[in-house]
Amino acid sequence: MLAEVVGPVPIVPLSEMADLVRGVSYPKADAREEPALGFVPVLRATNIQDAKLVLDSDLVFVAERNVSADQLLRPGDIVVATSSGSKHLVGKSGQLPAAWQGSFGAFCATIRPRPGIHSRYLALFLQAPSYWRQISQKALGVNINNLRRGDLESLEVPLPSLAVQACIVAELEKQFSRLDEAVANLKRVKANLKRYEAAVLRAAVEGQLVQTEAELRDREGESFETGSQLLARVLLERRRRWIGKGIYQEPAAPGVEGLPPLPEGWAWARLDAVAALKGGITVDKKRRDSTARSVPYLRVANVQRGYLDLDEVKEIEAPQADVEELRLQPGDILFNEGGDRDKLGRGWIWEGQLAECIHQNHVFRARPYLAEVSGKLISWWGNTFGKDYFLREGKQTTNLASINMTKLSPFPVPIPPATEQRRIVSEVDRRLSIVREVEAEVDANLKRAQALRQAALAQAFAG
Repeated sequence: MLAEVVGPVPIVPLSEMADLVRGVSYPKADAREEPALGFVPVLRATNIQDAKLVLDSDLVFVAERNVSADQLLRPGDIVVATSSGSKHLVGKSGQLPAAWQGSFGAFCATIRPRPGIHSRYLALFLQAPSYWRQISQKALGVNINNLRRGDLESLEVPLPSLAVQACIVAELEKQFSRLDEAVANLKRVKANLKRYEAAVLRAAVEGQLVQTEAELRDREGESFETGSQLLARVLLERRRRWIGKGIYQEPAAPGVEGLPPLPEGWAWARLDAVAALKGGITVDKKRRDSTARSVPYLRVANVQRGYLDLDEVKEIEAPQADVEELRLQPGDILFNEGGDRDKLGRGWIWEGQLAECIHQNHVFRARPYLAEVSGKLISWWGNTFGKDYFLREGKQTTNLASINMTKLSPFPVPIPPATEQRRIVSEVDRRLSIVREVEAEVDANLKRAQALRQAALAQAFAG
């Protein structure tokens, strides 16, 4: 046990245990994103992840003339993030375990343990609660949190003998090895749950999760309303609600090339054939309207793939006419316009979580014409097979992608019989509720593992 190893020890400033090396500064003209002869790989704060240094990605390469010999990293060096836009990131660190021909940038510093100091002991201290308490007091800034040289050098560190340092490191590594194995197993469980969830959703929208209505009715010799017949009722309601200029036009047939074959009794339809589509409100600080009032509205960040993140719902000044037109109703299907490629077309349904809420122009709303058309089923389809459609049809730039109403309207969606839709949704909800329960237990155990790690560190460096 650590308590058997650690007794009262002196507390000294970090400056007595290690040298501090400042990061490399360089003009933009001397940097590039790809390796080249005469250039040195340089770590940035983003390369410090989970108390480790990521050495094989997200590097910048800087001309050798900008890097001093002292700034080349050595095995045992500890790289610390000294500047960050988040108070939770400044002070994070990772240790270089072996030789690597590279350096580190200006928003980092390197702590280089002196002879007589166990480098791993010092690296572990930089993960301990006592270290983070000191960092939270030292890292100050209006928009950016910063650690100055003196902040790091004045850190108070317990300094036992080198032999005791080695004992502490050995005991912590033994405990962490067991915790790391447990965490790895838990993360594998989470990955398997994600794969299972994806398989359930894929089976649901392909008609393979429950018996089809056609199979059930054929066995009993009964007739049933097919997806095509349901679609005909939807189109009648669509025509009835139509408001516009000119003569009403029936929607065209959807393009289904490359899509999986539908089960017996299902039908294809364009999204705009089964739901009324609507764009949202534009954020305009210059808008002036005597009826305007503040209302909650959904942004792209709120509309995730398969769920809504409502932890932070912002408000917007909107004219009363816009509020009436854009007010979300339970069952509305939401699709993101895009942005980053992973956001393209992702979405979920509105379930009336807030008494009143509208949506911004980067979020599209699809409101089914009939309640028998399940918004959940369409959203699951959009979040699975729809990914390929949106990527293919969306407007693409280097890192961004977007869709517009013109591309969303013809999105092909499957229409099962109404009774089958209800059974599919019920079965998916049942299975996913089990997944969520297991995920919650896994997350609780991951937090428990982190708490155990911090408890061990707190005991080791109590001084």
